[in-house]
Amino acid sequence: FAVLPMEVLMYIFRWVVSSDLDLRSLEQLSLVCRGFYICARDPEIWHQVCLKIWGRSCNKLVPYASWREMFLERPRVRFDGVYISKTKYIRQGEQSLDGFYRAWHQVEYYRYLRFFPDGQVMMLTTPEDPQSIVPRLRTKNTRTDAILLGHYRLSQETDNQTKVFAVITKKKEEKPIDYHKYRYFRRVPAQETDHSFHVGLQLCSSGRQRFNKLVWIHHSCHITYKSTGETAVTTFDIDKMYTPLFFARVKSFTAFSEKPL
Repeated sequence: FAVLPMEVLMYIFRWVVSSDLDLRSLEQLSLVCRGFYICARDPEIWHQVCLKIWGRSCNKLVPYASWREMFLERPRVRFDGVYISKTKYIRQGEQSLDGFYRAWHQVEYYRYLRFFPDGQVMMLTTPEDPQSIVPRLRTKNTRTDAILLGHYRLSQETDNQTKVFAVITKKKEEKPIDYHKYRYFRRVPAQETDHSFHVGLQLCSSGRQRFNKLVWIHHSCHITYKSTGETAVTTFDIDKMYTPLFFARVKSFTAFSEKPL
């Protein structure tokens, strides 16, 4: 590497960071030698990373001393893993035929949130455990049917709290029209609607980890009727069923690079 031009070396470092913003690998690379340390601290790399995360809102360094310090200290969602919550509750079952007892069921399900540097987000609610679900969340092209896709934004409030707002919808699948279904009788077609979910979360730090906790503050369903353009909004109460989501790092998400920074 000593004979490589600086431009080539910096290009390699951008591939290390990649479009997934894998700064952990960059920090590990900086431990190799003094030359790598200098390259890994290049302000332009860290500036581009900050622009990817916060966009126009990070034009000024103040109050941070460097772009690297901004990345480390400023609240942000993490991309190298998944935010996961687990919810349990007891549900009353149907009464037995002889009427002597009524069954009770323990219901258990998970919520998964996966953020991407380009502003996209995936959400999934399922009874399947992380061991079987997390590998499917590596890319946005997952074939999991129940997954919701959308976009998110970070909001820095005046009370110094950072919130994450997202609008997500179910993946649209083109279904062929079954003309034989309406061959012998006319049926009034169902009114076409678009469903979207609006999610609000507060970004927090818990324990030794930073920005590893998301607390629910809003959840609503928006149904838009295509024929009239009207939208009906249903807001859900944020109760104990909305347990916080905690971050879990997934090494396979940054195992290889698809694009440079």
